[in-house]
Amino acid sequence: MYRVTETPNAVMTTYASPTQGSDGLSLWRVQMKQGAQGPLHVFDSEQIWTALAGTASVELGDETIDLKEGETVVFPAGVTRRITAGQEFAAVVAGHGTAKVFVPGEDTDRGTPPWIS
Repeated sequence: MYRVTETPNAVMTTYASPTQGSDGLSLWRVQMKQGAQGPLHVFDSEQIWTALAGTASVELGDETIDLKEGETVVFPAGVTRRITAGQEFAAVVAGHGTAKVFVPGEDTDRGTPPWIS
């Protein structure tokens, strides 16, 4: 069983999450079209991203990482991030199923995204 969530920047396919029977972890796939860019945001828990296809530029705090197929990046909790697809990009992501997202400049969190919960 899986669930698909579409945003203006990406399509997330959730394979495991607390609402799908997991005891706390989530596993999902992210697909982004060439040039798509996610918003600048922060999670309160770690995520692990492994690129399956294409390339992406990852702004992680003050660092920029070029991510390509077969490479893995650990996104620490509390660090700002933004992902921009170079070529059409796909990754599998693992993280905590109760992760809350924050947007810099906003006073409250935006809760747990539906593809993670």
